Amino acid sequence: MTANGETSGDLPAVPTEAAPIENVTFDEIVVGQSASIARQLTVMDVELFATVSGNIDPVHLDAKFAADSRFQKVIGHGMWSGALISGVLGTRLPGAGTVYAGQDLRFRRPVGLGDVITATVTVREKQADKNIVVFDCLCTNQDGEVVVTGTAEVIAPTRKVRRTAHALPQIQMIRHDKHDALLRKCDGLEPVATAVAHPCDESSLKGAVEAAEAGLIAPILIGPAAKIRALAAAHGLDIARYRLVDVEHSHAAAAAAVALARSGEAEAVMKGSLHTDELMAEVVRKETGLRTSRRISHVFVMNVPTYPRALLITDAAINIYPTLEDKVHIVQNAIDLAKVLGVETPRVAILSAVETLNPKIATTLEAAALCKMADRGQITGGILDGPLAFDNAISAEAARIKGITSPVSGQADILLVPDLEAGNMLAKQLSFLANADAAGIVLGARVPVILTSRADNVRTRLASCAVAALVAAARRPALALNAAATPLAAE
Repeated sequence: MTANGETSGDLPAVPTEAAPIENVTFDEIVVGQSASIARQLTVMDVELFATVSGNIDPVHLDAKFAADSRFQKVIGHGMWSGALISGVLGTRLPGAGTVYAGQDLRFRRPVGLGDVITATVTVREKQADKNIVVFDCLCTNQDGEVVVTGTAEVIAPTRKVRRTAHALPQIQMIRHDKHDALLRKCDGLEPVATAVAHPCDESSLKGAVEAAEAGLIAPILIGPAAKIRALAAAHGLDIARYRLVDVEHSHAAAAAAVALARSGEAEAVMKGSLHTDELMAEVVRKETGLRTSRRISHVFVMNVPTYPRALLITDAAINIYPTLEDKVHIVQNAIDLAKVLGVETPRVAILSAVETLNPKIATTLEAAALCKMADRGQITGGILDGPLAFDNAISAEAARIKGITSPVSGQADILLVPDLEAGNMLAKQLSFLANADAAGIVLGARVPVILTSRADNVRTRLASCAVAALVAAARRPALALNAAATPLAAE
């Protein structure tokens, strides 16, 4: 604070944790004294203010809606500027111990995203009988244009306060925009003909219908026809437009779904209310299944709020204790998927408990072997490093502290887990403790297989279908070129 009580415009709205705070008592305040703070309006500010206030008017949150509004852009809430005035009064002048008595504001101009607003309060008068101070209030933008004018009345503190500023909690915004971006990648794609095996509960049937309504799949519903129709009627689902294949039970549904994929009538298979093992037994059957020269494996596509890119975790659902040879296929499947999702050169972290080779920990030796196989061209399209402990894989700072130089640390796109148990626990921890959005897909078969769970929400189901749609779309040119070629060799 300067001698006349002003503060520089680039100070934050509240003191930092390390900065001391000092108030200005009623006796110290003089008419004409002023103080200011400045803050830039960001998307996070708007979303936080909407969350706290409950004001979710789309003119503040929806760019498309706002484009047709009076101001033709997203604007901040008017009281966001008013809150800056409160910030000056509560932290600068008078500061700690101030009691708000009244506020009168006039909003002169909208505040848009990116605008830098300077809020200034200037002492107009003092009323000694009740320690009342009246302030003129002014908010201006970066161009000097007046945004808000008004007055504020406060009861000023009489006791001097000097102390360290209170430490504020960190705020994390949990968004689902990464999954939304995944869904947008499917805009314009032809819906994928998808054989849905035994959608005989509300969750699985509704998931298929919602994916169809989103334009991701063209479902072929396979199961007891009467039961599926009754289920749809009970839950208000319109399935009249979808093909329905009547089979007696779940085993037959799994076999029929795989047969449709094998014949080319379906480009994907989707699990309904049958058990995963039941469906996958038909997928991997040597004579009639969907096996290729690749090992079949599962990939979770995880969008974690605290991580800047999608994380592909493999294998957490199919291969229980994969061998080194299995992991070659598992890694290659994940690399190929990452490329379909738009990652030019996927970075693969091969996880273990430690980041050094230890003959007593087999996964560290397998990691070294996989890296050398990539060097020799036996695994292509990605950058591999390992063994890496989880912290070194996702945090460049953790790797730096441990003296690890790695092209993958802090930039991992793919996490190759040691076994199914580790991968399953990791994926579920990220979902339930870190609020990650997940999608799942089975690769290595002739068509992508969508494995959904009864616990999956709508967003997860749609995202899984979106991944399958992208994989199927990527395969179409190759299939067109090789329409007359012999089927892929069995594993």
